[in-house]
Amino acid sequence: MEALRATYGSDSDDAASAPSISSRGGANGDSRQDRSNRQQLEPLPPPPLDLVQTPNYVDLSATAQGDRIRSFPHTEGNYALHVYIPVIIPTPIRSQLALFVKRISSVVPGLYAVDVDYPIAELCMDDMVLEQVLLGREFHISLGRTVPIQVHQIDSIVAMLRQKFINQRGYTIDFNKWDVFVNDEKTRSFLSLEVIGGGLSEITKQIRIVDVTYRLHGLPEFYKNPRPHISLLWALGDTSYSLKQAVDIDRSYKKATPSSGHIFTSKISSIECKIGKKTYSIWKFPE
Repeated sequence: MEALRATYGSDSDDAASAPSISSRGGANGDSRQDRSNRQQLEPLPPPPLDLVQTPNYVDLSATAQGDRIRSFPHTEGNYALHVYIPVIIPTPIRSQLALFVKRISSVVPGLYAVDVDYPIAELCMDDMVLEQVLLGREFHISLGRTVPIQVHQIDSIVAMLRQKFINQRGYTIDFNKWDVFVNDEKTRSFLSLEVIGGGLSEITKQIRIVDVTYRLHGLPEFYKNPRPHISLLWALGDTSYSLKQAVDIDRSYKKATPSSGHIFTSKISSIECKIGKKTYSIWKFPE
């Protein structure tokens, strides 16, 4: 938790602790005593992984937590493709969602924040950190399966997606209810916000557009009956029963209130495609 607070705090400590290069020896080189002192210093920590990974390295899905596995094996020269709609949760609703998450985590142990993979139980110790880490980031509505592609397919896929989405217009979607999803391998369960009303038809049409591009490149299409959603929490294994039971108990967020018809609304004005670690803009509607 202290590390998280540090992440959102000042970086002045790092600057203050940076060693000065003015202590080096003169023109004739370091003295023998200087060299002896340096040999006694502890070795430097290893560099960040981003600096030592090969250009073809692809983190297809984080594997640091327990039994989490990739949905397909990593192969040298392959890149993970993901086409999605970026979604930002409006600031005014975040405090209410955070309260709901705290109630769920008190009933269901072993929950983690999606993507950042930090234990929810620890995030719940600080309301501000919970909102920032869990709810203050970008979420994604998938328009296609995450699949491996080869480097020679990248330009063709990106160009075709851009061409097919060129005449799209912006629209609004309503996140209407909480639901639980389990991945195909039954290794992870997700607590998600699903779109069942406004925007559903538009998203479904966009999924079919992506399906055409996938099919022409020999890639598997999306699910026949797609259920657009964003995922907030995950747990190891198939915990769908306990998660659904917890949501059922908390009636205040099982479904949207009758007066509003939704939990929150988001304006959709862009589509992105991530290949490996690079993100491509596929379509953007002028604000």
